[in-house]
Amino acid sequence: MLSVDEAVSCIAAGFTRGPSESVSIAEAAGRVLAVDATAPYDQPPAPMSAMDGYAVHAGDIATTPTTLSLIGESPAGRPFPGRLCNGHAVRIFTGGVVPEGADCIVIQEDTTSDGNIVVVNEVPRAGQHVRPQGLDFRSGDVLLGKGKRLTARDVALLAAADFANAPVIRKPRIALVMTGDELSRPGEARGPGGVVASSTYALAAMVERWGGVPLDLGILPDKPEAFAKLPDQVKDCDLVVTQGGASVGDHDLVQRALQPFGFHLDFWKIAMRPGKPLIFGRLKDVPLLGLPGNPVSAMVCAILFLKPAIAAMLGTPYLPKITKAKLATPLKENGARQDYIRTRIISEKGEIRAEPFALQDSSMQKIFAEADGLIIRKIGAKAAAIGDDVEVLLLDDC
Repeated sequence: MLSVDEAVSCIAAGFTRGPSESVSIAEAAGRVLAVDATAPYDQPPAPMSAMDGYAVHAGDIATTPTTLSLIGESPAGRPFPGRLCNGHAVRIFTGGVVPEGADCIVIQEDTTSDGNIVVVNEVPRAGQHVRPQGLDFRSGDVLLGKGKRLTARDVALLAAADFANAPVIRKPRIALVMTGDELSRPGEARGPGGVVASSTYALAAMVERWGGVPLDLGILPDKPEAFAKLPDQVKDCDLVVTQGGASVGDHDLVQRALQPFGFHLDFWKIAMRPGKPLIFGRLKDVPLLGLPGNPVSAMVCAILFLKPAIAAMLGTPYLPKITKAKLATPLKENGARQDYIRTRIISEKGEIRAEPFALQDSSMQKIFAEADGLIIRKIGAKAAAIGDDVEVLLLDDC
């Protein structure tokens, strides 16, 4: 069996960054930038006033009061067309272009005016209340680097630099396939021993959260012939994710059913709990990740293996959210599989504590929904006492 770290490395290595596309800036938040975004001009494009007042030349006002002649105005969007000469002032407003010849702004509270006469009552300094050209960014500056997942603030920056569209990585298309005669959709009639399919909805939400596009292909019965159409259905996808049929039972038939259609197995079985029966391979040219049918196992495996696959296709680093915490209850020594223990996270008096749930059966979805994280117990880990440090994989993005 592969270790979790080996499996993550193998899976991530099986993907490369996807192609780019152009999207409207209004739709760019959350997308991954495909190339560096370079400023096409200076911002601001000219010296601008930061205050309402008067544009003057500081050298004209050595003492106060000083009287100047008002020769025009410069509101935002309508620059004064001439040059400021000695002894003159231009009325200016916040965001107005500072006229040529002026080098500072006297705020209106420090002046008195009467018609075309302005009396300056405070000695200004050069550069006062002036936003110089290029204060925010200069032409040619790299505003955002490729591989950046765009935030709302990033989108505002691109818009300020006059980007109507953003070059981004196309979202990976992830096909989701459930298998099992016992499964039905929520709200549908269930047969004897039937189970409501649930994990596919979590996986679809995770795929969207992590930057992909989920394609729900439904539920396949436990018959090899039911898989015959799957290769054509997923040929334009970047990854197909199956749920169920990954173990060794007579009805666990994903590998057997797909082999006639060009399935190649890279590896199978991971030294972990929950989630041991995991498949990774290719269905013709499309990578395939086979998750266990147990919902909690499927979701844990998605967090560990599907997330880095999507990150690789987006060209972004895979950074699992892991924190250290003090153990609130003791744990027994661990065996031959890396364990992921559902836990609450409690923060008290500046200390973070991990309180594992007493029951850890992988069928218990309520506990998984209540968990804040997964305590990572390495293979062969020694017994841990209350107060020992443990690593916790946080679940705040899934």
